[in-house]
Amino acid sequence: MRFGDIPGQQPIKDRLRKTVHDHRVSHAQLFFGQGGSGKLAMALAYAQYINCSNRTEEDSCGTCPSCLQYSKQAHPDLHFLYPIASTKEFDKDPVSTMFLGYWRKMIAKHNGFFTLNEWYEQIGMENKQGLINTADCNDLVRKLSYTSYESEYKVMIIWMVEKIHHQGANKILKILEEPPDKTLFILITEQQELILPTILSRTQLVKFPRYTNDDLKAGLMQMTGCTAEQAKNAAGLAEGNLTEAIRIVGEGDTETELFIIFRNWMRLCYRDDIVGIQKIADELKDNGREFTKRFFQYALKVCRYCTFNNFKLPNLISAEGEEDEFITKFSPFINPSNVEFFIKEFNEAIYHTERNAHISLMIMDISLKSMKWLKIN
Repeated sequence: MRFGDIPGQQPIKDRLRKTVHDHRVSHAQLFFGQGGSGKLAMALAYAQYINCSNRTEEDSCGTCPSCLQYSKQAHPDLHFLYPIASTKEFDKDPVSTMFLGYWRKMIAKHNGFFTLNEWYEQIGMENKQGLINTADCNDLVRKLSYTSYESEYKVMIIWMVEKIHHQGANKILKILEEPPDKTLFILITEQQELILPTILSRTQLVKFPRYTNDDLKAGLMQMTGCTAEQAKNAAGLAEGNLTEAIRIVGEGDTETELFIIFRNWMRLCYRDDIVGIQKIADELKDNGREFTKRFFQYALKVCRYCTFNNFKLPNLISAEGEEDEFITKFSPFINPSNVEFFIKEFNEAIYHTERNAHISLMIMDISLKSMKWLKIN
């Protein structure tokens, strides 16, 4: 992975390159930001840049032996930890190295832009909760005690560091306090508040902002080859999340499907039609967690567009045809008296969907609340 492969985030790239040029690479760095902001891709590009034997001022060469190994995540001085659990394939005492083949495939397929749920689905975890377990942390300490094989720096990338088991966290803390020479830890998180304060205090924070709409559109066209119109539509829905935007483009007409389901759902809620609502709930459950998450993200977009319409800001609404007509007619039902209730509930639904909530029950609960909220003038 090279810096040039990652859309946008230019200030982050400049900052990381400067640490190498000034010989001031901090031994422990925490890459923090929302999903789809490029943290994992940037960590890979940074590690490759540090150990490239022919790097330029702007990027790694991509052709030296080190870069070729890094491009396949197969360099002997590059190590990973990531959340795992037992699966049908590895049902006893799993550790990260067992899943390394899957990990490399995920990075190659998605260019480092994928979600935790997508990773769990890739390795067949079903509904289990992933952890970076104590055995993995012991293995980390062992690997980093060795001298480097080929490069100046040994690099340990810990993806979703907030998933470290509490016993393993103590082992990580100890090696962060007394790191081996020429060792770089890159810790990646989307939930900084869940990390132990003692670990936070020993890392240098690198905060990743959301992608701007312009960077999202350029990145989508670069990474997917989509049209400018497709990129614009996906960027409008993804809210700064490039991973989400790539998925939206790949799914094509999914947004039209989301609109139809949402419109039908709201009509059923207004009519207090429990039987119809149950069918919607079952449909979302059958479509899976990622689709359900997208559905509630679309619901948040409708809330936003209704608010724009209520405040006479139609130029901020990028909807056409039936969707635009629905927004116009639906806006009185999503108004300043109830919009906060809907936004809070839809955001919580996204959170709980990611954490394996029962989708049908969750939809029914929100529907019962919506029956009341839709009738608030």
